[in-house]
Order: sequence, then C-alpha cells, then structure tokens
Amino acid sequence: MTRKQAVGTLWCAASSKRTFRSKIMTEHVVPHFNNDPGVAVIEIGAHEFMCVGAKPPFDHPHVFLDMGGDKEIICPYCSTLYRHNPSLDPHAARPEACALTEAA
Repeated sequence: MTRKQAVGTLWCAASSKRTFRSKIMTEHVVPHFNNDPGVAVIEIGAHEFMCVGAKPPFDHPHVFLDMGGDKEIICPYCSTLYRHNPSLDPHAARPEACALTEAA
C-alpha cells in the first residue's frame, strides 16, 4: 500500500476510465515513540511515525517524521536518532520502553 492510499484519496487509471478509491485515515494508526529513558538511539520498525519526546505531560509537540528511503532520522525537537530495524513490528521499538502504546 502506498502512502497516498493510506492517508488520502487516490485516482487510479484503469484502462481508459478513471476509478475513484478512498482510504480512511483512521484505518492506519501512526506509531508513536518516546525517549523517556534518554537513550541516544532508538531502533524502530516503522519508516513513518510520531516522536513525542518524553512521555506526557513532559512531551514536546508531536512531530510526524518520515524516513523515506533512509535508514535513520533525527527528531528536530529532542535530537533523538531513530534507526529503522526491519526485524521489528512497525509499532515496536528497541528499547521496548520507547514504544508509546497508550493514547498520546
């Protein structure tokens, strides 16, 4: 599934006619991660995610980050280095405490 299919509407050209398809954003939950432990690097299974900094109420503005084709990205607010690990589930992190599973 492409990002356009996951977050919006997509016009698909099927032979000579156009077909309208839509995907509801709530069907795609964006993983949230935190750096409450204060580690230098967090390995995650997602390429697109939210960084919240520390756990609420000490969180920074929730920042949507997209690695694209890269393997790493740095949060512009807290300077946490996130590194993609394809062996992890998209909602999992290493260390495990950095995966925010409760409502952010």
